[in-house]
Amino acid sequence: MSLYILRIDCPDEKGLVHKVSGVLYHHELNLIRNDEFVDRTHGHFYMRTEFSGECQEEKILNALHGILPDAVTISLTTQRPKNVVVLATKEHHCLSDLLIRNAYRDLNLNILAVVANHDVLRPLVEKFNLPFHLVSHEGMEREAHEAAILAAVESYDADYLVLAKYMRILSAEFQQRYSNRIINIHHSFLPAFVGANPYRQAFERGVKIIGATAHFVNEHLDEGPIITQEVIPVNHTKTWQELAAAGRDVEKIALAKALKLVLEDRVFVKNNKTVVFE
Repeated sequence: MSLYILRIDCPDEKGLVHKVSGVLYHHELNLIRNDEFVDRTHGHFYMRTEFSGECQEEKILNALHGILPDAVTISLTTQRPKNVVVLATKEHHCLSDLLIRNAYRDLNLNILAVVANHDVLRPLVEKFNLPFHLVSHEGMEREAHEAAILAAVESYDADYLVLAKYMRILSAEFQQRYSNRIINIHHSFLPAFVGANPYRQAFERGVKIIGATAHFVNEHLDEGPIITQEVIPVNHTKTWQELAAAGRDVEKIALAKALKLVLEDRVFVKNNKTVVFE
């Protein structure tokens, strides 16, 4: 029997959990886990349900649309590894962590390829027997380089793109092709210390914690919906270089946690915020 994940978000009203579970019961499906949340400020309902059984997907969807509010969004999928293309530049720490997790199936992902604008990481990627595409930006206009990156990415059927320290800004047009399907790791605790050299900024400010933020990419630089954030304590004895070294470990943890949540269909995006069922 297959394991299914049902995701619903809609305006809140009385009896929604009962209605959904009743449809599953009527079709002799076994509910394994259920998570729900009501955003009281906006009167909006979110629900993630895992169930198993012999599921006739069209009948389930039709039944749910018949009893839920008109403005409902419903997703019904089988639990499977998600296909991912990773974009990188020169830094290895996030990419190497993902490659190891992919090799040992620690995450619900299947890395199809790595695309980079420098050749530095090719030996690392090829050790894992994965395709590596060099799309150098040298001597190219930004638009032409992005078109070449897009061509490399679209040669694969990817569910998500992961920016593992990819140090190029993607255009709004690129992002719209993969709306809420591009995941980035940012080397600071957003919204603080955006832009260049955030660890030097943090050092000069005398912070007592440093962190990393994993978020979906949108047209506003480093301001997309936040998936997860991780922090560690620091003190005045650390140089900014030591802060950066510690921060790389935090970045790996934050990105891996965010991917686990997204790839297991635990994240809902609404406007510029997320609802996350851990």
